Parts: sequence; C-alpha cells; structure tokens
Amino acid sequence: MDTIDIAFRLSAALLVGGALGLNRHLHHQPTGLRTLSLVGLGSALAVMAVTRHGDVNATSRIIQGVLTGVGFLGAGVIVSRRHGERIHGLTTAACTWLTACVGVVCGVAEWRVIFVGVPLVFVVLLLGGRIEKEIDQRWGTPGDDGKGMPPEDGVPRLLKQTINEK
Repeated sequence: MDTIDIAFRLSAALLVGGALGLNRHLHHQPTGLRTLSLVGLGSALAVMAVTRHGDVNATSRIIQGVLTGVGFLGAGVIVSRRHGERIHGLTTAACTWLTACVGVVCGVAEWRVIFVGVPLVFVVLLLGGRIEKEIDQRWGTPGDDGKGMPPEDGVPRLLKQTINEK
C-alpha cells in the first residue's frame, strides 16, 4: 500500500460513513455525520493496520472484533421506553453496524462491493420508511395498534379486514 492508496481507502470510509451519518442526522436520530464518519474511519484503520502484513488470520480477527465491538455501540442507541411502547433506534443501530462493515470493506479495498452495496443502502434508507408507511396505511401492520402493541383480541387488523370482507 502506498500513501495514495492509504489516503483513498481512509477517505472513502470517512465519506461513506459521513453520508450515512448525514442521513441519520436529517432524520433527527442520535448518531450523525461525526459519529458514523468516525465508525467508518476507525474500522478501515483497524483493518488496514493488519492487512498490509498479509496475515489472513489476523485480518479475520480484526474484522470480527470490529463488528462485535460496534454491535455494543449500536446497542447504546437502541432505546426502549416504558413496557409496551415501540423500541426506537434500531435503524440507527443497524446503520452504525453497517458503517463499520463499509469501513472494513474500504480497508480491504473491495471497491466493487462498495460501488454496488452503498447505493443499495441509500435506497433502503431513502425509500424504506416511505414503503413501510404506505404498507401501514394501506393494509395495516399485522399485530400493530399504532403503538407497537398487538390488538387486545390478538387478531391483526389486516386479518380482521380480510375476515370482514368475506
């Protein structure tokens, strides 16, 4: 790895992490541009520190450690309020974990994976919420009373509609 390659890999991890963080910031979520930029950059740094020596086992252990460690960071953004309410922060936690994965992939310079995978991530982040809302409005979420709780009789709204139409 020469200096230009190192700079490119780290910059890619930083920029993609920052873009994911910007999406979370725009959705008023607890992690933002700085947090996810650092997650991506840190993941790339950790992987690059061992890949240059060509030890596949060391690289594998670093990747496992990064993904496990970031899982704990993601768990910190998941908030469960009172019993019976929706859990918040799952998408942000998943985005944090995914940012670490992107950093790892930048660290090992698998650019084709980045060029295919990252646009798919943004499709999910930009359209996923709209699709979920459309499904909820059109058919209702099975078992959802609007607060994340099953209906009192245990029969999902969609199933009730189907039964009532017959």
